[in-house]
Amino acid sequence: MGICYAKSNLLAAILRREGIPTGFCYQRLTLFDTPEEGFCIHALNAVYIEPEQKWIRLDARGNKEGIDAKFSLDEEKLAFKVRPAIGEIDYKTIYSKPHPKTMKVLQTHRDMIEIYVHYLPDEL
Repeated sequence: MGICYAKSNLLAAILRREGIPTGFCYQRLTLFDTPEEGFCIHALNAVYIEPEQKWIRLDARGNKEGIDAKFSLDEEKLAFKVRPAIGEIDYKTIYSKPHPKTMKVLQTHRDMIEIYVHYLPDEL
């Protein structure tokens, strides 16, 4: 178990070790169901697929009931669909390093539940 920040860091390390160009991407999502309950930043990855000559975003968070993120060359299948009408944002930038705000969370806190409830950044 872990949070998306740690999972995206680990996936990037594994893929880069294999020579696959990998970056970091982010989404601003509602923390629960409504904007009134707050927002959080969700981390995911992008990989460069040389034969396709394109970047493809993928989500290392893991699947569960209602979440079916899959790698696909043809269409993006992320864990969460962004809802701009309620203030969610799909940041399209691919970063070469994890965002400092996500790293600060991992470096200063150890309890996953505590992080989830109190320390997730709500914007980049």
